[in-house]
Amino acid sequence: MSAYGSSSAASSRSRTNGLAIAGLACGVVGIFIFSIVLGPLAIIFGAVALRQKAVKGSGGMAKAAIILGIVDVILFIVLMAVAASSGGFSWYIGG
Repeated sequence: MSAYGSSSAASSRSRTNGLAIAGLACGVVGIFIFSIVLGPLAIIFGAVALRQKAVKGSGGMAKAAIILGIVDVILFIVLMAVAASSGGFSWYIGG
């Protein structure tokens, strides 16, 4: 008999890297708010998770975090360029 929790199926499962999850969360949330802060964080978390995962296997979540971080930064740059060319984000109501 084996002890509780020592089955071979439980030990063969791969564990998800916490940094990859944090990077993915930063990337997704960064699309909507705080993209200039969360985008680089997603890139950093994803890169560190990918480096840690290189020893163990593929890092799909880490790659997704890096891609979403890059999208966040590019989105921020595009929005700032549009805002600068149109005179800013001023809301003028009245006449």
